[in-house]
Amino acid sequence: MRLKKSLMISAIAVASILGLGACAGGEATPPAAETPTFEAGTTMAKLADAGTITIGTKFDQPLFGLKGPSGDPVGFDVEIGKIIAKSLGIAADKIKWVETVSKNREPFIENKTVDIVVATYTINDKRKEVISFAGPYYNAGQDILVLAGNPEGIKGPEDLKGKNVCSVAGSTSEKNIAEYGVNLITTDTYSNCLEPLRQGKVIAVTTDNVILAGLADQNAGEFEVLSNPFTEEPYGIGLGHDDDAFRTFINDVLEKAYADGSWKAAWESTAGKVLKTPEPPAVDRYSN
Repeated sequence: MRLKKSLMISAIAVASILGLGACAGGEATPPAAETPTFEAGTTMAKLADAGTITIGTKFDQPLFGLKGPSGDPVGFDVEIGKIIAKSLGIAADKIKWVETVSKNREPFIENKTVDIVVATYTINDKRKEVISFAGPYYNAGQDILVLAGNPEGIKGPEDLKGKNVCSVAGSTSEKNIAEYGVNLITTDTYSNCLEPLRQGKVIAVTTDNVILAGLADQNAGEFEVLSNPFTEEPYGIGLGHDDDAFRTFINDVLEKAYADGSWKAAWESTAGKVLKTPEPPAVDRYSN
């Protein structure tokens, strides 16, 4: 009995020491986050069970999706993708990033190359015919990039009629600027428009203001944005057509991120280094 009592006292003492040790360094190790559970058969359940998600994003868009030193992209779109992955119980290092340019966003979703696309992706009715959108999570506006000092005195899209203008093939920007009678020069990425602008082969580059701001910031002193947007471009998250449960889930995640400050933190750590922090847009829970 005396031996048993001694062992019991020793066990209590060891437990107390371990408890004090956890506090001695400051905070005790927090409990691991619980893995979320989802209804069987849903996209959320499949992704959570797999423990990974494939996200399409741009690799050439400063502030939103730009390939970093590690090979993975960085930017606001990337951070939004991480917020969605985390809500599925998927760690950031388990995300597979796939470079997704404007013209292959819908095909990549349709053929399941990616699970979602977060890539400065404007929500519009034509795209909704083949894919679905969650969001928007940001409202941009199409603008114009010119050489620093604006030597041609361009004030808006009306001044570009009959002149060479660069944009990206398959983008909303391409369609919008074509209505102004420009001589359109297209490429696969907006960064590929910069050299023609430098050389005078085009008079301007046009796309969403935030993309242009990122390009101007990355090439300080060479270019300027007119800061006169002529469209509204709500950015959404592309996903499989008619996957209503997944769309609802992502919309819920976005609204939670607006409320808990994670959306703001994502913005301020990326695009917010150059642009003012906007108010997050209202999620559009449209029905097909």
